[in-house]
Amino acid sequence: MSALNDTTFSHAVFLLTRILGQEDAHLWIAITFSLIYVTAIVGNSVILFIIKTDPSLHEPMYIFLSMLALTDLGFLIATMPTTLGLYFFNFREINLHACFLQLYFVGFLLYTESGVLLLMAFDRFIAISNPLRYASILTLPRIAKMGLVSVIRALTVVIPLPVFLRQFQYCQSNVLSHSYCRNEDIVRLACSDVGLRGMYGMITKILTRGLDLLLIFFSYVMILKTVLSIASQAECLRALNTCVSHLCAVLLFYTPDFSLSVITRFVKDASPLLRIILSYVSLLVPPLMNPIVYSVKSKPLRERIIKVFIK
Repeated sequence: MSALNDTTFSHAVFLLTRILGQEDAHLWIAITFSLIYVTAIVGNSVILFIIKTDPSLHEPMYIFLSMLALTDLGFLIATMPTTLGLYFFNFREINLHACFLQLYFVGFLLYTESGVLLLMAFDRFIAISNPLRYASILTLPRIAKMGLVSVIRALTVVIPLPVFLRQFQYCQSNVLSHSYCRNEDIVRLACSDVGLRGMYGMITKILTRGLDLLLIFFSYVMILKTVLSIASQAECLRALNTCVSHLCAVLLFYTPDFSLSVITRFVKDASPLLRIILSYVSLLVPPLMNPIVYSVKSKPLRERIIKVFIK
């Protein structure tokens, strides 16, 4: 294995990291992760199948939900080979090109999912503040264009990341902190002057996903203002109840991811175990919980899922 300070990047490798101090339990951890992956993949696939095959669910809310399920599936597929390969077979090595490719897809899917969550917040705002024009505002062509804008934005933001990272020299430890490649983790290993290029990931995260979160917060302020103007308390609670699933998805997505980024960048003496746990929470919990939360809270979706499984 070539040393990582070798200037020939095609021969450089990184070493992935498992949960430290739990060597005896790695097989059980691998089995647990496998069950989580399978459950999450099946759950999101069922959501996509139900929405695609049931014309009554071809509404804006469920179309946005299918976009969310699709990004979650992509995220699982992008990270599953290295995570399960590490725990089942102790495949720690990942070469530079494969690492940057995984980093690219993970980053692209994260930015896309952030955009989808913003679109879902806009959907809830229109549904509550202007229900009579809801269908005329969120038409299928308009939803398709909004989804396309989210994808193009993610592509535009993520493309420079591997380009910048390839320009750095990695002559420090080649041991990553996680079982998959993250931008902050790789930048931390660079021994050359990273400058603003090294901060690109954090800057774009603040300007895009941070802005998305701010706009989601603003949309819920407007939703709350609209709901409080409703005279009936029962109608007020009914309107807020339609937002619970989306709020859960927002918290599950943003909280562990931003926490991990801050700890990796700014907390030098943070516990490695804390970073690893946060990485797995941000990796596995949103794709696992989103189908469960939406299936429980959405009565039409829940009824159709039950009907399919009973048949």
